[in-house]
Amino acid sequence: MMTKLKIKSGDIVRVIAGDHKGSEGKVVRVYREKNKAVVEGVNMVSKHTKPSAKNPQGGIVKKEAPIHVSNLALVDAKTKSTTKVGFRIEGNKKVRFSKKSNQVI
Repeated sequence: MMTKLKIKSGDIVRVIAGDHKGSEGKVVRVYREKNKAVVEGVNMVSKHTKPSAKNPQGGIVKKEAPIHVSNLALVDAKTKSTTKVGFRIEGNKKVRFSKKSNQVI
C-alpha cells in the first residue's frame, strides 16, 4: 500500500538522521512505494559502470541514492528551520502548510 507523503519533488529538505545529517538539498524524485526520496547532492554513492555506447570510457560515476523520508524534514522558507507539514482545506482545495509559520507551502 502506498502512503501519502508530506514531501514532494521540488521541496527543500534537511537530513535529520543518518550519515548525512545536517545537509540540505532539493528533492529531485520521490518513490512513494518505497517511502524514499532522492535529494540533490546528498547521499552520493559511487557506481561502477561498464563501457557502453553511451559511455565508451566506463569508470566510476557519482550519483545520489534514495533516502528514507523519515530521515528528511521540510525546511520552512520563512524561518529557514525545519518544520512539520499540515494539510487544510482552503476554499475547495487541499493545501499543505508549515506548522511553524502557518504559511501555505
